[in-house]
Amino acid sequence: MEKRQTKRLYKKDILSKPRHKNELASVNANTVSAPQNANKKPKRIGRGPGSGSGTTAARGQKGQRARASSLRLGFEGGQMRLYLRMPKRGFKNIFKEPFQSVNLMILQKLNLSGEITPERLKELGVIQDPKQKIKILGTGDIKNSIKITADAASESAKEKIKNKGGEIIFRGAKA
Repeated sequence: MEKRQTKRLYKKDILSKPRHKNELASVNANTVSAPQNANKKPKRIGRGPGSGSGTTAARGQKGQRARASSLRLGFEGGQMRLYLRMPKRGFKNIFKEPFQSVNLMILQKLNLSGEITPERLKELGVIQDPKQKIKILGTGDIKNSIKITADAASESAKEKIKNKGGEIIFRGAKA
């Protein structure tokens, strides 16, 4: 029996090295060409029988897929669609009002007293946007009397501010 001879691939054969030292140095961004088939033009469908994909435009004869706009997104041939098979969880409240929360603890850390406006809170970095709704929350205690403008406040925050002789001025309808 004759021994079959195969060509072995070595790492050195696969990884080609530059033939000259300066070969890599001469490569610039404007001289690098795109890889082969990187700029392949798309197939021009429905451009007459001479193109090879005219008449039926590569859709075949008759049938659902040959028609113009028959398959909608997610259609699985009558089988229950994937997005209907997946479980839905939780509840999305469409009436939820987004508030920027301000805790009394933060106001105490900043040692604020007197009148506090939404613009002042924005300057201090407590809130992001003075035009959006602001809610005062009762986490923490305050030692100073404050007069703060907000859209809503928790019951504990109202109580703590009133106990120190302060006041909450509501901008919106929430009281």
